Amino acid sequence: MRIAFDLDGVLADLHKAFVAKAIELFPELDASALSSSDAGASPPTGVPGSEPPEADEGSLKRPLSQRKRDAIWAHLATVTDFWETLAEIESGAIKRLATIAQERKWEVIFLTSRPYSPGKTVQRQSQVWLDKLGFPMPSLYVVQSSRGKIAEALHIDVVVDDRPENCLDVALESKARAILVWRGSPEKVPPATKRLGIGVVPTVASCLDLLIEADQEAKTPDDLVQRLRRLLGLQPKTKTSVG
Repeated sequence: MRIAFDLDGVLADLHKAFVAKAIELFPELDASALSSSDAGASPPTGVPGSEPPEADEGSLKRPLSQRKRDAIWAHLATVTDFWETLAEIESGAIKRLATIAQERKWEVIFLTSRPYSPGKTVQRQSQVWLDKLGFPMPSLYVVQSSRGKIAEALHIDVVVDDRPENCLDVALESKARAILVWRGSPEKVPPATKRLGIGVVPTVASCLDLLIEADQEAKTPDDLVQRLRRLLGLQPKTKTSVG
């Protein structure tokens, strides 16, 4: 089985570093308003200031204005080898993934859209971080294009990500099965996920449990897909005849 894992928001706790810098730069912020796991969970998709302008801060649904978010990301981007400093979201998850991959002969690739940080290259910083936490010699790509096109080009079976838009790309542009790691409220999972066959799990630990179970009896990629669909609750119900 060939599996691609995203880093930030899935394995790496970028949220904690983002919130710490937000409070440092803007002490007036209410820390509890930044407690949601999606605040700074992943790097921005564009350059600072590229998102549409927002209304005044008092009317925002988000606790941070675009101006403040840009300022936080700009400061984080000045930290030498910043991507080596993050903690794991789930302690021991990376080492467990490495152990399972070796035992079950999985091919694991890490994908990330991390922006520039001074020091080593972003790729090397990310590899050092993974190695330090128990995954030796990781294969890792720093990418900006569609995750779906990447998954199709590399013949990936499963892509694990925390961003619904990345999972959507995978579902629409590849044969890979997308799994969304959603740590927020289940009621807020984007409604299109199930319709598009995107699996949803609350943790990396539960994702690994599911992948192991799907892989145990699958003999072909098609078997794997069908088992994953069933385990994720995506398998269509069999129609019963009425007579």
